[in-house]
Amino acid sequence: MLGWSINLFRVFGIQLSVHGTFLILMAYVGYEGWADGGVPGLLWQVLLLVCFFACVVMHELGHSLTARRYGVRVPRIMLLPIGGMAEMEQIPRKPSAEFLITIAGPAVNYAIVVLLLPFTWRYSLGVDNILVYSAAELLTQLFWANLIMGTFNLLPVYPMDGGRILRSILALWLPYLRATWWAVSITRVLAPLFAFIAAYFLGWWMLAVLFLFILMAAGTEYRILHRREQEAAYWAEMARRVSDAPPPATDPEPPLLDNRPS
Repeated sequence: MLGWSINLFRVFGIQLSVHGTFLILMAYVGYEGWADGGVPGLLWQVLLLVCFFACVVMHELGHSLTARRYGVRVPRIMLLPIGGMAEMEQIPRKPSAEFLITIAGPAVNYAIVVLLLPFTWRYSLGVDNILVYSAAELLTQLFWANLIMGTFNLLPVYPMDGGRILRSILALWLPYLRATWWAVSITRVLAPLFAFIAAYFLGWWMLAVLFLFILMAAGTEYRILHRREQEAAYWAEMARRVSDAPPPATDPEPPLLDNRPS
């Protein structure tokens, strides 16, 4: 699935790509805008989608550029219809490094909120009316989108940002694998609860499906990590046995042959 991607351009040396299904999302949003307001509605909705995913890219750049400060290589950022994903070679196991890398994404969203606040607070609080398809409406939508994005990502469900932050805090006192187990266990309780709330009380079925997807992803990541830990322990034990093994016995030197005539 992730192979169905289109490379766009590089940002700070990181390849930015979009998944093929992103075009379906753009077509759907454009159609909804056209049905609601004709050509102006189509153009405005597509512009809003592009601006929203520009904020998603900045969120992922927050993760990526912080990760590079810790020597982590980030070859690509992939945009999907459900969000973005920075492809990192590995996550540092140092809790403080993982914490800072993870918190950097939501921090970017809150920084955007602060920057937009002077231009949008009157509309956000209902003091002034917003004209349809105006710049004020666009900025206000982006204000709320970044506020929701930053807060949503901090929910303590793994492998979302909040779950990784939780894991990094637990790893201050627990082994890395055990900290991950606790983060996944909490996710197994909270993710179905959030999915139920989204579906039953809010009627947001897509959000409910997203939480179920996150639940499956948590289990998959834990199994991968557990297998890697087992493999690392196996090879470490093999290396220890080889280093502790006694040196092989050496054969005595053969006697010298006296070929001199008697």
